[in-house]
Formats: sequence, C-alpha cells, structure tokens
Amino acid sequence: MAERKPINKCLRGLYVITDPELCQSNILNQVEEAISGGAQIIQYRNKLAPIKQKQQEAESLNALCKKHQRLFIVNDDVELAKTVDADGVHLGQSDTPLSEARHLLGKDKIIGVSCNNQLDWALSAQQQGADYVAFGRFFTSQTKPHAAQASIELLIQGKQQLNIPIVAIGGITQDNALQLVQAGADMLAVINAIFSHADIHSAAQKIQQYFN
Repeated sequence: MAERKPINKCLRGLYVITDPELCQSNILNQVEEAISGGAQIIQYRNKLAPIKQKQQEAESLNALCKKHQRLFIVNDDVELAKTVDADGVHLGQSDTPLSEARHLLGKDKIIGVSCNNQLDWALSAQQQGADYVAFGRFFTSQTKPHAAQASIELLIQGKQQLNIPIVAIGGITQDNALQLVQAGADMLAVINAIFSHADIHSAAQKIQQYFN
C-alpha cells in the first residue's frame, strides 16, 4: 500500500452527525454552533434529499469546516464526497467497498467504516486501509433503535488490538459519554444529544470537555 500522510492525530473528539429532520433550514447555523462548542469532526448524513440539495448542503458545510479547520466527512456517498472535495467518507457494511472508495478518493482522504459490535470487522477494515472504525450502538439510539448492541468490553478490546482511532456511537449523551472515553473511544459520534438541544453550543461543549 502506498505511503499515506499521518491523519490519526486529527481523529479525536466530538464527532457530530447531521440529521435531515433535526437539521432542516438552519443546518449551517446549527453546525457552526456545534463547532463553536468544540465539535472536531462533522459528518453530513442525509439519505432522503435530492442530489442537488445534498450537493449544495455538502459544499456549504465543507466550506464552513475549512473555515474553522474542522474535518468534514460525507456519510455513505463516495461520489458526493469526491465532488465536494470532502475530507473523507464514512461507509456502512452495505455501502461502497472500502477498496473501491479508496480508489475513487485517493490515498490521502479519510475513510471510516461502521463495524457494529464486531471486532473482526474492525480488524479487517484496518487491514484494508480504513482510517478509523465505528462501534455501536452503545446505548438506546433514536436514530437506529434496532442496531446491534455494543459493549464497553468491546471498546476496551478494540483499543488493545487496533492501531487506528475508534468512534463510539449510539445514544450518547453528556451523562454516559465519559465512560466511553475512559474505555478508549477516540471520538464520540452524536446526533440527537446535540441537534435536538435548544443550546447546541452548550451541548457540544459538555461532551467535548471529556477530550480536553
């Protein structure tokens, strides 16, 4: 595999994921509030919008993230990530294969992979060149209530066996976030606990503090 620039140092902290219902007309303002509260990575996730809308929103969010020196990741859509020159893409198990995404995006883009509650999947993704893996859900999730349950022990084992950063996702709030960081999560991916909050800045700040 070709030599790649070190990016692991960027992959740490609060990782916010947009939601088409919670982030409608005010998506840019909401994301900027999250960034001002300390969010380090922004993922654009919208599986329902027309292509033109997704491209416009992704371009605007990418520019916002560049302005604030934050990472911008696109969920699932490798072509969209390439079109807007995002920092990377996040792939589910049924999305574009990692090798194909790497070929399309190039060696310097970030590729993350959802591994549910399977350490073997994470080890395989690492071997294939993933830049980070995501485990979850750890708690009751409003976005994916039926997702496989992941344990704190899985997170501990992952930290011991993996050499790439780990994202914890699923029902994360200010009240349960610290135990995930203490168990080895490099990033906490959050949707509802940020974007359903009346004070997005404060909500982000309260979770990001665990990384400071």
